[in-house]
Amino acid sequence: MPLFGREAELKDLGELVDGPAAGRAGVLIQGEPGVGKSALVAEAVAAATLGGLRVLRATGVEAERNFAYAALHQLLHPVRAGADLLPAPQRSALWAALGLGEGAEPNAYLVGLAALTLLSEEAAAKPLLIVAEDVQWMDRESADVLAFVARRIETEPIVLIATLRDGEPSPLRDAGLSSMDLSRLPEEVAAELLDSVAPGVPSPVRSRILAEADGNPLALTELPSAVTDSSDPVLPLTKRLERTFGDRFTVLPEPARTTLLVAALNETGSLTETLAAASALLGEDVEPSALEAAAEARLIDLEARTVSFRHPLMRSAIPASVPIEERRRAHSSLAKIFREQPDRRAWHQAAAATGADENVARELENAADRARHRGGVTAAVATLEQAASLSVDPERRADRLLRAAELAVESGGRETAERLVRDARTGELTPRQRATASWLLSGFEDGAREDLSRIAELARLAESVAEDGHPDPAMRVLWGAAMRCFWAEPGADTRRTLLAVADRLPVENSDPRLVAVAAYVAPFDRAEAVLGELRGLAAATGADPEVDRFLGSASLQVGAVDLAARFSAAAAPGLRAQGRLGLLPRALAVQAWSRVRLGDLAGAVPAAAEAAEFAKETGQPFMYGLATAVQAAIAALRGEHKQAKTLADEAERTALAAGARPVLATVQLARGIAASSEGRFDDAFADLRRLFDPADPAFQLALRVYFVAELAEVAVRAGQVEALRGIVAELERLAVTTPAPALHIGLRYARAVLEPSDDLFETALRAELDGWPAERGRLHLAYGEWLRRQRRAVDSRAHLRTARETFDALGMTAWAERARRELRSVGESSPNRGPDAREKLTPHELSIVQLAAEGLTNREIGQRLYLSHRTVGTHLHRIFPKVGVSSRSELKGVLGLVSGKDG
Repeated sequence: MPLFGREAELKDLGELVDGPAAGRAGVLIQGEPGVGKSALVAEAVAAATLGGLRVLRATGVEAERNFAYAALHQLLHPVRAGADLLPAPQRSALWAALGLGEGAEPNAYLVGLAALTLLSEEAAAKPLLIVAEDVQWMDRESADVLAFVARRIETEPIVLIATLRDGEPSPLRDAGLSSMDLSRLPEEVAAELLDSVAPGVPSPVRSRILAEADGNPLALTELPSAVTDSSDPVLPLTKRLERTFGDRFTVLPEPARTTLLVAALNETGSLTETLAAASALLGEDVEPSALEAAAEARLIDLEARTVSFRHPLMRSAIPASVPIEERRRAHSSLAKIFREQPDRRAWHQAAAATGADENVARELENAADRARHRGGVTAAVATLEQAASLSVDPERRADRLLRAAELAVESGGRETAERLVRDARTGELTPRQRATASWLLSGFEDGAREDLSRIAELARLAESVAEDGHPDPAMRVLWGAAMRCFWAEPGADTRRTLLAVADRLPVENSDPRLVAVAAYVAPFDRAEAVLGELRGLAAATGADPEVDRFLGSASLQVGAVDLAARFSAAAAPGLRAQGRLGLLPRALAVQAWSRVRLGDLAGAVPAAAEAAEFAKETGQPFMYGLATAVQAAIAALRGEHKQAKTLADEAERTALAAGARPVLATVQLARGIAASSEGRFDDAFADLRRLFDPADPAFQLALRVYFVAELAEVAVRAGQVEALRGIVAELERLAVTTPAPALHIGLRYARAVLEPSDDLFETALRAELDGWPAERGRLHLAYGEWLRRQRRAVDSRAHLRTARETFDALGMTAWAERARRELRSVGESSPNRGPDAREKLTPHELSIVQLAAEGLTNREIGQRLYLSHRTVGTHLHRIFPKVGVSSRSELKGVLGLVSGKDG
């Protein structure tokens, strides 16, 4: 039957499948139930098949939402033989995820890369159309993989068409697919459709059908068989259709009704399983012919050995049409035939349960462990929550809910984690459980929107839990409180309270958690001890990415930005490998922040971009704000002032209402750098002065020590020397008791520009500045500028030349241009520098070219960055002309020439 009123949509889909083209990943078709999404897909599949594309399909089924990678298994089953040719890590991850092989717990990224590589290899032989229908019902893991693939097929001969109900969430909404929104048919087209399917309907009935259907194609097709007069009650359209389908079901003969009920509850669609369960339920053998009546009633299609419902509303209408006890018996029968499939058996046992049942709860808990082992975090969360609902023992119930919440936190599921913790707190919790409930949610926004008194409450709770003999949960609570000292300012009294609790915990001083707590709570008072521990722990990076991650943050608190960069860089690969998306943007943001302070803009650019992307994806607005503020600072350092302003404003919007101090501080830094490079020194001083005012929301106790040099530079130029002296005097007193490297470097610069002399500049330059090229370059520039003002032109040139070369190498355009102007004023020609090869590249391209310059193959780069090797090759082909090379062998020379000047 032809489609009515969809000419424009058919044209767009026809163009999409008429040879997948670069930059056209696919389309997400959205609309209400029955609006014609599947009909459009069917037409697209027909066109694709005629055009020579291979079609792979997966359909979301509501009953399968809690089975990790169920839809992915369906999609890849026809091409599974190709998985044997995948690189070993990808092959192992994919088989483990699909439950087809033994192996370590796979991370979602590696599973996504395996699927992408497999599909890419298949598409090289024959272009592919991937069809994903009803993605609102797909298990989250499969939907995440599809979104992962969708973002990375723009250079592949692959097109993806997905369907999604209006208003339903799905990872595919943000996967770069174009959107096709289906509305109901116009009145005249609806009438044309109705007349084509039911030409003999009496006029009154015809009018009522048109009114009730209101342009919904499925309703126009199906209601004529149900509406015979105008006396039926008016129902919402979806309910009306479900009742229509339910009515068709209830008039079927036995055993068709029982067999169809089992089919509706059996998520696999297997005819063999359905007949076996129905036979057990009825006590007699049921043949396939039992379902012929259902097919004649247009409820199902019988294809080979599967039962396919013609529309999801038909599947959902059938269980709703029978008493609950009848549904339970059907679930129980299915559970018995799934003896070799313990996960499915457990879920059917749960559906058949009439009340709390600890045996079934344990089965579900085991199923959750298996899902977790396959990388199915979302499935494990749902399974543990169901286990909790069937728990007999209140303590076991709370344990299961809190364990589910912990997994939700790890995967970035904030709303789910909050709901599970609330549910756990409805019962009586043990001290250990109360502690767990308190620290679990600290991973989200770190309490920045809470009342500051909450921090002291957490300290008391930690002490209470420790006294009850639970030091590990107590440390976790204390860690949650300590992190809040980064995002907010609780005051000296609260910090002292936290420190006192930390000191009384029965934990070794070298415990990385205690080191990090001390850094957050007392970044200056405990700096010497913390730095000593951090330097010792730096030798063991790579053993535990979570430890590396929070030690990177701890290093940042005590002014050791070099250590912060080292720890966070070590943490990121491990967090990627484990698929811990909730923590990865934190490590990347610290890595980017640190590299900016060290002048490594080439390293900071991709880290900041990725941190912002993942923070947004996992619902961490303040981490997104911090990463965006870092991007603003990078833009300011490069002289991209318009871009810096846009990014700074965006970051500020995410943080201002809740007063997220590190974000606001970094925003002010970016604004001050931009104003300074534009010569607006009064504005720059006003921007940077806020960072040292305890009453200002941009004041951050630990981070302010990084900004002393910037403030000193603009203060002198803005004529604010006396104001600067007061701030420097305060920080000098602080420096007596803390060895924070950033503070001492900044103060040496401030002393030199306040009372310039050869001795002070030489002293500053002789200090330990290895790994701090930006600070060394800043000193050379300031020294050269002072020498020029002293009419010592010859002496100034060497320092100005060093500054120019350093800033050119670092990509700090504004500072390099200042050095050039100074050089010209002392009679030395200094032509303008063209864009650095790295500055011509996007953050994504920069990641690729850096790995290629290290000698990695396209496949190895793809495995690092989770791209297909063909996509890597396409990017490199585009990159070569940008950086002026013709082969990858030249990349190292181009990038190495620049990086060789970094010191």
